[in-house]
Amino acid sequence: MRSRNSYELELMRRGGEIAASALKKALKAIKMGVSEIEVDKVAEKEIYKLGGDLSYKSVSGYKYATCVTVNEQVVHGIPTGRKFEEGDLVSVDLAVKFKGWHTDCAWSVLVDNGKLKIEDREKKEKFLETGELALWEGIAQAVDGNTVGDISYEIQSRVEGAGYSVVRSLVGHGIGKDLHEAPEIPGYGQKGVGVRLKQGMTLAIEVIYTSGKGDVVLEDDGWTFKTADGSWGAVFEMTVIVGKESSEVLTDYRL
Repeated sequence: MRSRNSYELELMRRGGEIAASALKKALKAIKMGVSEIEVDKVAEKEIYKLGGDLSYKSVSGYKYATCVTVNEQVVHGIPTGRKFEEGDLVSVDLAVKFKGWHTDCAWSVLVDNGKLKIEDREKKEKFLETGELALWEGIAQAVDGNTVGDISYEIQSRVEGAGYSVVRSLVGHGIGKDLHEAPEIPGYGQKGVGVRLKQGMTLAIEVIYTSGKGDVVLEDDGWTFKTADGSWGAVFEMTVIVGKESSEVLTDYRL
């Protein structure tokens, strides 16, 4: 992957703002009794309203703005009429194309209407907190002169250190004119190993993990990956620009 020029980075910044806004609205829409497809439509409406396009339309056979997964599902879930229930772990993954350039992001949340047992809530919150921490720690390594392995090592250390498992068959990636570009960014690795990062590279860093063993299988719909052992799955993802001294996050929905 080459570094992006200033004009290309500005387009990706705008695309990232659109993606972040769509993700924020989608996450806010997740409540008991709301369906996956309703959340998808919220994201789609926001993307189009802000002048973006659906990146996932570039994936042959896929027609939705998002992928939505619940509980034992991990990634690539097709939004359906399934309605969320108390205690569900829900992940929303979406990508935006803006003037030919893609940005990608994902987040996982707990459906909590105040009726969960304290121990159940604490277990699920710890699981999600671990994934978020792993993401930010990985992102912190996306600086000039570091390697992909530096990012991967931080993700693996946080996830496995908490007793969970990285899904090794699914990875983060470079991003730009194409939704998925080189280099691959696994959630496991060694410091100093892999592609050397350069200022201006754009990456979609992902934490894809489970509360169990980390093996996944494909559901009958041909899209959705779920845990082989029925454990929880989740994903956290942000698109970033590799910086000289610190990375720049383009899709932070919290801002």
